[in-house]
Amino acid sequence: MAAKKKSKKAKAVKKAKAVRKTTRKAAKKVARKARKKAPARKAAKKSVKAPAKARATKKAPARKKKQIVGEGDYAATRAFDRDQAAFVKKNKGRIAAMGKDAGAALDGPEGDALRAAEATAAGRSRDTF
Repeated sequence: MAAKKKSKKAKAVKKAKAVRKTTRKAAKKVARKARKKAPARKAAKKSVKAPAKARATKKAPARKKKQIVGEGDYAATRAFDRDQAAFVKKNKGRIAAMGKDAGAALDGPEGDALRAAEATAAGRSRDTF
């Protein structure tokens, strides 16, 4: 009995597809006839234009990029990253020595002034260290 139900169901599906197909064909036919009956459009007057090669191609003016500021300024971030990479590339061999010099400066006579400057800068910062 299950086989009979399946075959009935399959026949119903085939029939539905056939109906859909014929309605689509009929709709296309009606559309074609409507297009044929529509009045012909008047031909637009041809304007005299220079040949394509001689015509100057105009490019749209470059838009000014908006400076997006929020959690960070994208342009400033790119500039910072570019500058940092250039510094590292330029001073690759001397960076360790520069760190040691900075540590020695903190221990030297100007150490108090450097710590005071660091505290002043940290006071203006939103970050807490």
